[in-house]
Amino acid sequence: MGEMRLAACRDLALTLSYAETLPGRRLPIRHTAKGDQMQAVQSVAERILNNVRTVIVGKDLEVRQTLVALLCEEHVLIEDVPGVGKTMLARALAKSVGCVFRRIQFTPDMLPSDVTGVSVFNQKSMEFEFRPGPVMAQIVLADEINRATPKTQSALLEAMEERQVTVDGITHPLARPFMVLATQNPIEYEGTFPLPEAQVDRFMMRIHLGYPSRASEIDLMSRQATRHPVESIQQVVGAEELVAAQKAAREVYVDDLVKGYIVDLVTTTRDHPDVYLGASPRGSLSLFLATRAWAAMEGRDFVLPDDVKTLAAIVLSHRLIVSPSARIKNVGAEQIVEDALRHTPVPGARARVR
Repeated sequence: MGEMRLAACRDLALTLSYAETLPGRRLPIRHTAKGDQMQAVQSVAERILNNVRTVIVGKDLEVRQTLVALLCEEHVLIEDVPGVGKTMLARALAKSVGCVFRRIQFTPDMLPSDVTGVSVFNQKSMEFEFRPGPVMAQIVLADEINRATPKTQSALLEAMEERQVTVDGITHPLARPFMVLATQNPIEYEGTFPLPEAQVDRFMMRIHLGYPSRASEIDLMSRQATRHPVESIQQVVGAEELVAAQKAAREVYVDDLVKGYIVDLVTTTRDHPDVYLGASPRGSLSLFLATRAWAAMEGRDFVLPDDVKTLAAIVLSHRLIVSPSARIKNVGAEQIVEDALRHTPVPGARARVR
């Protein structure tokens, strides 16, 4: 009987539209062990959000999107103009969760060993010793990543995908949790090297912070009148609690109908006439993982189709290669994803045979 009620609740969730719910209204959570876990994830996310909010003003949505990647232990590409808070977001996030933070300032003359580390011969012990590079941290800011050569950029590939680095044939595991926040300037191309598609595909999402509103920018001035608020930010979540939240987010239920919706949406991007190369299967998996984390942050232990709609653009758009004819018409990847959302049927409740 309990399983039938659980299935009915999950099928009903598929028919609910987040856009049609009242502002601030949340779906009821069942009083189960899994429901308690989701409320714990929601508590962790709210504490981090409130803490980061003291530094990053008026960008709650973008911070929540970054938290989705953190809960999935995935990586984020922040593409925006200088001075909008990309570095501050990474610092505030790292200090909020008590993780080891390292910043790598990418330049054209940087070598792969400057990222991963290097083996140095110790004359006293007559042995080679590994000196870890800045990537051997938990939250890594790859600042202006497109200024490094492709050879140096590729030094991050193993770390981002396999959570390890290999130097001189010896593999060194990275500490958990591990996350890369990479930034790049979209308007300055002189002296830069475009990220290869293989590396862009390893970022779960690409976000844009954008300029703050007038009120937020005035508030920002007031907060930094005497000192920068990031200097006084305190840890609000421990590493063990964060790992537990990451584990709980992986327990969120995703119905087969929603999985099919994700695959159909990604397939639509591949067949779109303005797309030269559509989203990869890694894109489907990233959207699947992101929706579970988003649902957990909302306090739910099941995913809605509207969760897919909310995250589709930031998870899929950077994976698309727009055709030359579409670029001439100023058609962007975000527009293509929005068009795919309009043309992909949303699943409804599963029919039952009586």
